[in-house]
Amino acid sequence: MQCYFDYQATNDLLKGRIVLVTGAGDGIGRAAALGYASKGATVILLGRTISKLESVYDEIEALGAPEPAIYPLNFEGASWPDYQQMADRLYDEFGRLDGVLHNAGILGKITPLQGYSPTLWQEVMQVNFNGPTMMLQALIPLLQESEDASVILTSSSVGRKGRAFWGAYACSKFAVEGLAQVMAEELENISNVRVNTLNPGATRTQMRAKAYPGENPASLRTPEEILPTYYYLMGPDSKGVTGQQFDAQPPKA
Repeated sequence: MQCYFDYQATNDLLKGRIVLVTGAGDGIGRAAALGYASKGATVILLGRTISKLESVYDEIEALGAPEPAIYPLNFEGASWPDYQQMADRLYDEFGRLDGVLHNAGILGKITPLQGYSPTLWQEVMQVNFNGPTMMLQALIPLLQESEDASVILTSSSVGRKGRAFWGAYACSKFAVEGLAQVMAEELENISNVRVNTLNPGATRTQMRAKAYPGENPASLRTPEEILPTYYYLMGPDSKGVTGQQFDAQPPKA
């Protein structure tokens, strides 16, 4: 795994770039959206809760950063026409995409596989994998319009080595790893689009608290503290780096 947790991003790292962030309403998605905007990007905020997106929009405006855009979408209920419509609207508004950070996801339930609800399993796979896959299929032409485009897919340690009781979440992240490898190979020689996966590690988020309710959140890094690798992968210094796995935090001693 590669780590760039000490990467120093310049203030104009993403100047002029158009970046879509999914799950931008809170947690890591919110921190990344604010961070990308602070480095000069025009950020498209995608999420299912409009009030949260509006709050992040206001925070970006307060930074004096480029004006962001809001695109409400719920991966659970969206279908192919919704993603195609999204791509068409973004093309009409921006003409291209220079980056996508796919961060949105749901945990499902920490429970033995034998008793896992089939309905919940399908929901987790839809939100974490099937929906985002359709989204990226629709967005590839927009990414190919960029001279230097980066796609970052959020992975997990349980998507690289299976772990008991993590069920659909782990399987969805294994699928994301496979998707990234397929996309990277397909696009490497025909476009300027690179595709990599990034494992945030143990981070102070609501999903982490749900998975580990007895854990002291003060012992974890905040989303803002793990952004250096997010900057590296979205910026020009990672041009040509594709089909690889990255970690946002150093390994524990």
